[in-house]
Amino acid sequence: MSKKIMIIDDDIDLVEAMRITLESAGFEVIDAQDGVKGLEILIAEKPDLLILDVMMDTQDEGFQLAYQLRSSDETRDIPILMVTAVGAQTGYSFDSAKDEAFLPVEEYIEKPINPQALIDAVKRNLPIA
Repeated sequence: MSKKIMIIDDDIDLVEAMRITLESAGFEVIDAQDGVKGLEILIAEKPDLLILDVMMDTQDEGFQLAYQLRSSDETRDIPILMVTAVGAQTGYSFDSAKDEAFLPVEEYIEKPINPQALIDAVKRNLPIA
């Protein structure tokens, strides 16, 4: 049975590019374009890993959703890969080790996303079953 990856990102083209990359690597992919719908689908589908954009309907929607997921017993153990263009737009960069207290996600991936780097990050952060 393939692992289920959820993508929450408002950039449809990027979602489709990630879908093609992940499905070619054997993963099942589901998606949503905003945090509200994404949370509904995430709770219903229980993915093995979440790829989450930072800036969607608001500049920090992804951050807020990550906080919400980490504070719920039902979703706190789902690994989160945060994809962001914040560095390109602001010059600020994230580091999982340094910023864990600020935002507890497993890894940050800067856009544009290298397909092999995406697959490697997903495999690195999937729970071992």
